Amino acid sequence: MTAPVRPHLVRHVRGKDTRMATTEEIQRRVEQADTARSAQRSAAAAQVGELAARRAAIAEQLADIERELGDVLAAAQDVIDIDELARFTDVPAPDLTRWLTARTTTRTKRKRPTGGGSATKSDPSRRPAAARTPAAGQTSTRSEPAVARTDATEAAETPARVPAEVA
Repeated sequence: MTAPVRPHLVRHVRGKDTRMATTEEIQRRVEQADTARSAQRSAAAAQVGELAARRAAIAEQLADIERELGDVLAAAQDVIDIDELARFTDVPAPDLTRWLTARTTTRTKRKRPTGGGSATKSDPSRRPAAARTPAAGQTSTRSEPAVARTDATEAAETPARVPAEVA
């Protein structure tokens, strides 16, 4: 005698009885679906990465152009004003003004630390500031390399500093 057929395990296809997929077949199908989905996810991530890299490069180019525009506008201020430039170039005056002001505000001054300034001046553990590097076009007269501190306790507390050579 044959084993009784369980109705929930049988499906009917055009009048034929077929058994449902085995556990192994289900796992294989899931893996195929996961592989296809993984390939789609990988392709989408690669495309987003490429587009983001292109965008970053273009944004950098745009920032360079805007900086250059600001420099040209600053240099030309004594011979032509923003409104006149706007009339001649058909570039809106607010855009010209934004490029000019962005150029001047990109370099902010560093704030000095607040507090008793006299306490740091009288602190014997502080060393005097290093000499400034020569301006562009001048050569340095310094011929000796910097020497690390030899005091054991001071050297243990702070790392030795070596100035960079500036051409």
